[in-house]
Amino acid sequence: MKTDHPSARTAGASSLAAPGQRFVARQPILDRSQKVYGYELLFRNGIEDYFNADPDSAARSTLDSSLLFGLNTLCRNTRAFLNCTREILLKDLATLLPPSQTVVEILETVEPEDRVVAACKRLKDAGYLLALDDFAPNDPRVPLCPFADIIKIDIRATRLEERAGLMRRFGSPKCKMLAEKLETPHEFFQARNMGFSYFQGYFFCRPELVIGREVPANRMRHLRLLEAVSRPEIDLGELEKILKQEASICYRLLRYLNSPVFGLALEVRSVRHAMAILGERELRRWIRLVVTVGAAERGCSELVLMGLARARFCELLSARLRFTNDLFLMGLLSIMDAILEIDVNTLLDQIPVDHETKAALLGQKSSLRPLYQLMLAQESGEWERAEKLARQLNLTDEEVGEGWWEALTWAQEVTTTT
Repeated sequence: MKTDHPSARTAGASSLAAPGQRFVARQPILDRSQKVYGYELLFRNGIEDYFNADPDSAARSTLDSSLLFGLNTLCRNTRAFLNCTREILLKDLATLLPPSQTVVEILETVEPEDRVVAACKRLKDAGYLLALDDFAPNDPRVPLCPFADIIKIDIRATRLEERAGLMRRFGSPKCKMLAEKLETPHEFFQARNMGFSYFQGYFFCRPELVIGREVPANRMRHLRLLEAVSRPEIDLGELEKILKQEASICYRLLRYLNSPVFGLALEVRSVRHAMAILGERELRRWIRLVVTVGAAERGCSELVLMGLARARFCELLSARLRFTNDLFLMGLLSIMDAILEIDVNTLLDQIPVDHETKAALLGQKSSLRPLYQLMLAQESGEWERAEKLARQLNLTDEEVGEGWWEALTWAQEVTTTT
């Protein structure tokens, strides 16, 4: 189980969630070009943390939830990495899921007995990829290595020379090595230079900053647009002028308005027409959306999904929490520094935000800080932390779990549209 990034989950008093209610977090796994290869899926059913109390029940819940939600929604046509215990392996429960999308991740607690070896062989024959989780020097699962397509190494639990030794011994064209719990761009580049093929952690959420570097012109235009739609009063004439200077954003905005998602009877042909149809609230929202997508065009696509899901999640909870702040903007700005590859202080100097939002983004005391932390917690599956935060905000399991699921679904839909 991985929980190497700030935060997440919900609150409530019942011992189990209602039938059909599930909670899911996912952690991206990137390739050498920082494109999403797959996601490790983390599930929780109800209040009790099954991954600590009963690993086998957790694994069964994971399989059931995967089928319920659909791997395409959770993983966007990439691979799903699913933690598997001895029982899951021996009962062939992983075969409930399609081999073309599933990576069976064998936990470090699984002993390589004969029945486990036989189960691995069955999975391989059926076309599944196998991964060995938290592999370490002198690992007892060496007998399973001939079946492994991926070996995961925790960089926090191994020394550099140990990782190099594991790479030499087990890495090959048939068995790729995955570095997990990467927290900084430096750690990513170091692992990539060592020959790792896949990377897990939240290193990509942190911009690689060069001191003294000016903000590039194209990113400055994105900042100008964000600034223009974040003012208390929008200057429509100025906004139209800026939009017309950014052809790709104009194109995305018009394509969105003319898509079936919006359902307009007449075709929208101009920026002025688009501005009149959207209205001020939606205009702010959708310009932020297309700016986010455009700004990250050459970067990590996962950043866009994360930013929009965070923004929508905060927006959905805003009515329940009765905050008057622009919570969509807060969620978006939580990752916009990484998308634009600029320092967060530079970002906040350019965009007008209220004091409470700015304090929350900078990790300072703020009435919005618990919601900000809950957003991060829900994203990464730190269930106990999220439960406490949700209780602090007087939110229920259903409100947080359903809000996050709706936000993730929305983010995927709008990025496909735009």
